Amino acid sequence: MTLPLNADLHCHSVVSDGTLTPEALAARARANGVELWALTDHDEIGGQHRAMAAAKAEGVAPAIMGRRLDALEEHLGVKLLVRTTRRISLTHEGSAFLEDCQRLLSDVANAEASVSEGGVKATGHLRITAPAGFGRRHVAPLVPRFRLAHPDVTISLNLSDRVVDLAGEGFDCAVRVGDLPDSSLVSVRIADNRRLCVATPAYLQRHGTPRHPSELSAHDCLTLSSEASQTRGWAFRMPAPDGGSEVVHLKPGGPLDCSDGQVLHDWCLAGYGMAWRSTWEVEAEIAAGRLVEVLEEYAAPPNGIYVVFPQRKHMPLRVRLWIDFLKHNYSQPGFWTAA
Repeated sequence: MTLPLNADLHCHSVVSDGTLTPEALAARARANGVELWALTDHDEIGGQHRAMAAAKAEGVAPAIMGRRLDALEEHLGVKLLVRTTRRISLTHEGSAFLEDCQRLLSDVANAEASVSEGGVKATGHLRITAPAGFGRRHVAPLVPRFRLAHPDVTISLNLSDRVVDLAGEGFDCAVRVGDLPDSSLVSVRIADNRRLCVATPAYLQRHGTPRHPSELSAHDCLTLSSEASQTRGWAFRMPAPDGGSEVVHLKPGGPLDCSDGQVLHDWCLAGYGMAWRSTWEVEAEIAAGRLVEVLEEYAAPPNGIYVVFPQRKHMPLRVRLWIDFLKHNYSQPGFWTAA
């Protein structure tokens, strides 16, 4: 597929038999969106310098650029333009070359801005999405801080527990917790996440502390209802027959279940039972003594907290800086245990 180029390669000025001056021709070309034009006065070249100066002032390249394009094509060994008597259009190679050159010019502009303004300058609108519970606690508080560092960026934050179609819904990136399904999205692991069995000290005093996952059947376990995402149950690392270990999923029962993880967390804090929650959700309560971790020696290996984004040739600066900002904050000592 070729892209049309608005060009006029047959123009006469008053230097020969035309009715407009070279300066007026340049102005008319600009007004009509002509990107490339040629001054072809009969038997005269006296208008060339005037046309070039006027075209440069108007931002329209005169036909002398054709010589430079010819030289570029010879250097690259490919045709960049298809030329006919009526139009000029880009070849497939020309389109690809133009796209790469525009990206490079954008990179140069960003580099110049970072030097001239004393730091990296991001602009534009950033659209991000995250799971509701995690996003409220660990994404939303960071958004205003990021904008303080990059005041030319505007931000929209979407909090939803459904899997958002990033490309289809126009999001730049998403924060996702847990194992990722295979997809065309690019993922960057920004933190580890473990799942823990927790309960209040008062609950354990009343019901005792389980020493093995099999003892959970004797406890009031607060579980996600069947329509929620935790369908495989609670994961534990158990001894394997070959002497190693393996991850086993159990589905403990109890008198209460709910499709909302925040409700389970609140019930657990109120002492109604034992829950299997993420470290990002309960580490602050564990550090404060409001919750106690049990069955630590059987805890499954951690999964990840990721930023995912559509694959693209050139990541906008605002997206790259946001990802770096999340990684930096999530790696700080005490971040997850802050109340």
